[in-house]
Amino acid sequence: MNLTATEIAHHVRGEVIGNGNVLLTGFAAANQAVVGDLTFADQAKYFAVAEQSPASAILVSGAFSSIEKVLIRVANTRLAVARLLPLFFPGETYPAGIDPSAKVSPTATVHPSAHIGPNCVVGDGVSVGADSALLGGNQIGRGTRIGPNSRLHPNVVLYPGTEIGSRVTIHAGTVIGSDGYGYVFAEGQHHKVLQVGNVVIHDDVEIGANSAIDRAALGSTVIGAGTKIDNLVHVAHNVVMGRHCLVMGQVGFAGSTTLGDYTVIASQSGIAGHLKLGRQSTVGAKSGVMRDIPDGGTVLGIPAQPDQQTKRQWIAVQQLPEMKRRLRELEERVEQLTRASLPPT
Repeated sequence: MNLTATEIAHHVRGEVIGNGNVLLTGFAAANQAVVGDLTFADQAKYFAVAEQSPASAILVSGAFSSIEKVLIRVANTRLAVARLLPLFFPGETYPAGIDPSAKVSPTATVHPSAHIGPNCVVGDGVSVGADSALLGGNQIGRGTRIGPNSRLHPNVVLYPGTEIGSRVTIHAGTVIGSDGYGYVFAEGQHHKVLQVGNVVIHDDVEIGANSAIDRAALGSTVIGAGTKIDNLVHVAHNVVMGRHCLVMGQVGFAGSTTLGDYTVIASQSGIAGHLKLGRQSTVGAKSGVMRDIPDGGTVLGIPAQPDQQTKRQWIAVQQLPEMKRRLRELEERVEQLTRASLPPT
């Protein structure tokens, strides 16, 4: 990709400080940049490194200036990076058509522009939308619908009845629509409760590798539009996530919990069932959530409590050794005073 600084500035709604005709042929971090590269910096310490690098231009926000380098000033550096990376590193394209090794039901509907890769199995009544791609080894259950421009990486499995929106990306090894964990204990044993619902994934969702989203017992497990789920996440039956949530790696959700829009769940947290996590709520890493969280609330710890309360408790725990030492000294002093006050025997 060859673009001038002016062309790049136009793409990210920025302004050029310096020679707008300088040609930029790559994008790299400052410590890896070569002549012709665009790099970026959003803090003074990073800008100093970028200015000393061979890069031909620096993407910045704020009042940076340079005699040596062309600058492209934008309102938000990280957002500009996100918009520029696809220009310099365009995604793979996949040829339309069905690989000879794939098995596609005669009752399935595959758009002519879609790509069905090697060893895929596409079941009865499945619908695959325009420009979507199944990249290999995918199992698509009966009645599943996949919207346009979606990507299923190798070995993704969609159980029957799953609904996938547009521009959805599901990474390798993830299973969508597996059986919800439902049992009734009676007569000395666990009796299976059939899980007859499905999973609905709305537009612009991305799901990481080796995650599992269970189908609902009745109704739907729902992942809202724009939500991003990391690797190794488990979502139990009947969970409903709102729009634009962020779920980091190794998080587990018990059944029937609801997440409001823009909820953030940090890594290795566990969320109990039948809870309501409010809009724009945040769960800190390694937390165990056992109660509802109000809109805008932030919780930490096990069990998770409001963040300021938890931080005070952590500080208090760190002070325990010193408090224990002082208590021992006070006990010894009290004992000395007590002995001194006793009449002689």
